Amino acid sequence: MLRRLVLTAVASLAVLSAAAPAATASTGLLPLPLPLPVPMPAPQDNGDSGTTQLKVTVSDSGDRAADGVYELQCLPARGTHPTAQQACDRLAELAVPTDGGTDPFRPVPTDAMCTQQFGGSATARVTGTWRGQPVDASFVRTNGCEIARWNALRPVLPNVH
Repeated sequence: MLRRLVLTAVASLAVLSAAAPAATASTGLLPLPLPLPVPMPAPQDNGDSGTTQLKVTVSDSGDRAADGVYELQCLPARGTHPTAQQACDRLAELAVPTDGGTDPFRPVPTDAMCTQQFGGSATARVTGTWRGQPVDASFVRTNGCEIARWNALRPVLPNVH
């Protein structure tokens, strides 16, 4: 069946090719060049699309140097964030589809099964824009899922224990 379908398609193309010069002569249209160009795929997103401008507020981390309010802008990396370049590099990694490409600011799903462990009283809030998208996310270390979420965003968020 497949062979018959292929042969029918090839025969149909041959008939159309033979008829094309006569059809273009009678209509005055120019024939299309063969082969037709193939559209180029859209460029791959390398994590740098859109503006990244964040305000990071950290409290109760147990490290006075880590607590505070920091500004972070990327491309180029700048602001009052203590490790701005590394933080921007991490945000770019998190945006690339081959590295998971997930939204690091998305909250832990309410139905997630998380280990019951306490990672400390540190809290953080991140607001602004990441890759041109609005961000308003809160971070805590109250269970295994929340600790993993915090750690995945290091060094945007400080390394706390």
